[in-house]
Amino acid sequence: MSGLLNYVLITPARNEAEFIELTLKSVISQTTLPRKWVIVSDGSTDATEEIVGKHAALHPWIELVRVPERAERHFAGKVYAFNAGYAALEKVQYDVIASLDADISFEPEYFSFLLGKLAADSTLGLVGTPFREMSGATYDYRFVSIEHVSGACQVFRRECFETIGGYLAVKGGSIDHIAVITARMKGWKTRTFTEMTCLHHRPMGTGQWGSVLNSKFKLGRKDYAVGNHPLWELFRAAYQMTKAPFVIGGIAIGIGYLGALLRRVERPISMELMGFHRHEQLQRLKKFLFNANDISIEHIRRPPGRSCESDIVERHSL
Repeated sequence: MSGLLNYVLITPARNEAEFIELTLKSVISQTTLPRKWVIVSDGSTDATEEIVGKHAALHPWIELVRVPERAERHFAGKVYAFNAGYAALEKVQYDVIASLDADISFEPEYFSFLLGKLAADSTLGLVGTPFREMSGATYDYRFVSIEHVSGACQVFRRECFETIGGYLAVKGGSIDHIAVITARMKGWKTRTFTEMTCLHHRPMGTGQWGSVLNSKFKLGRKDYAVGNHPLWELFRAAYQMTKAPFVIGGIAIGIGYLGALLRRVERPISMELMGFHRHEQLQRLKKFLFNANDISIEHIRRPPGRSCESDIVERHSL
């Protein structure tokens, strides 16, 4: 059934020489190859472009796009790079478009598996799989909804991607998170399929901020920016105290959120999206607290007028 759909990939890459060869080899070995893969070098100063160029010379469906290095570094830059790749696909016919990070690897059936899921259910707009860290760690699915799709590889039905207007260029981050929530708000189903995983090679928190504790603090600020409900954030901070770095990590998340709240930091999302997101969080929190032995998302009620059932937590779960 996956043969009914064809797909394209876009990979923003800035100084990814350490891991991008693994990603390249994973895509080249796919049983179902993409129609086009645009890799955007976002001002890389290492060997990223050389590595990509070597493979592009052998596989004409791989295209390297270069964008100038920007003086200011922020998360919106990933969207700018993605959009440069998106523009390169203007004349390509495709059914599915995926955003693929340059530091993951996966099995040869990875994309045929996900394409099959989209082909089997026309209401699915966005799909993906969990990722595993090199340490073996992955999401705890007692707390992470299968309706959240990790930003490491987000696979969109083209119509869904166009409906949400693509990625929102938010300097503070949570770009993939906002895309997932928006897709569901627009009536699409989003789903992570746990039968397959990809391997994330860069340790969490080192790509942008270096310090794990600093990343936790900034994560709290991002939680505020995307409209996390205060009650949800309280439980989230408490849960994160049980994870490394113990206690202080959860405190850092709470301080980040509270600091942004007290300063009334401007949120990049609409009130509609924030209300939708908070409703999902409260429904999910209620389900977990009062029915902890059965946290299936299938029975969560939606507010009147919503077109599909849903439930979400952001990338790092509670």
